[in-house]
Amino acid sequence: MPNTRLAWPAFFALVAATLLWGGSFIAMKIAMRGFSPLLVVFCRMALASLVFALLWRRLGGFRAAKGDWVGLVFMAFCEPCLYFVFEANALTFTQASQAAMVTALLPLLTAVAAAFFLKEKLEASSVAGLTLAVAGVAVMSASGQATEEAPQPVLGNFLEFVAMCCAVGYIVTAKRLAARHHPLYLTAVQSFTGTVFFAPVLFFAPLPETLALGPTLAVAFLGFGVTFVAYGLYNYGVSRAPAAKAAAFINLIPVFACLLARVMLDEALTPAQWAGGFIALGGVAITSRPGGKKRA
Repeated sequence: MPNTRLAWPAFFALVAATLLWGGSFIAMKIAMRGFSPLLVVFCRMALASLVFALLWRRLGGFRAAKGDWVGLVFMAFCEPCLYFVFEANALTFTQASQAAMVTALLPLLTAVAAAFFLKEKLEASSVAGLTLAVAGVAVMSASGQATEEAPQPVLGNFLEFVAMCCAVGYIVTAKRLAARHHPLYLTAVQSFTGTVFFAPVLFFAPLPETLALGPTLAVAFLGFGVTFVAYGLYNYGVSRAPAAKAAAFINLIPVFACLLARVMLDEALTPAQWAGGFIALGGVAITSRPGGKKRA
């Protein structure tokens, strides 16, 4: 039976990744004040690719992908390619906090996919924790209020749901590939593929006349802090944890996103949202706590 223990390094890597991803929703909102949505995605992919280009030979180059091209391409096509097509558009219709709340569905979708494709067994505590976390996020979502920057929240939240379906394909495939590839190598493949995939936006997306400081810094954060660091940390965590447990940390994203959105975007948090956030944190603690008895 697969080992279900979660080590502390993987735990902290996954928490840090979700903190950065929570911040990415706010950064996307700020970046879109000066750039078109898909142009933001291309820029963040290109910036991360510049860093990986310097590390490419040390990571093994193209020869390291021998025998795994289909899996690597499928992983990158799911995320960042399709994932960001849907998420970038979702954030034009809904609040950053509401879109982040939809990510709570990802652990449940991943748990089912991991049980089917990776033969991972769902523990009773994991099911209970996931249910509690989703309930907490549901409370946060139901308590959210639309703003002027969220003209069609229902459509935006649906597009974010489709993005989560794409993310399932990424997580399950990355878990399989992590047995043979360094986490940074997987992240590099995602960045290079995303850069090529989104490059055509340069021919039809409107380019900004001036580079405003806030949106430009937000793009830089998305490229280096999120696409480079966060994906690297998450791929590291996925390589050392069951896919379902790693996906459970996604429930932290709406909590971090709501807190950051309140501070940086002035999106109000109601008492019910605070309560839902703590419930979600409790669910993640039950589902993904480090340690535990190792199974043979």
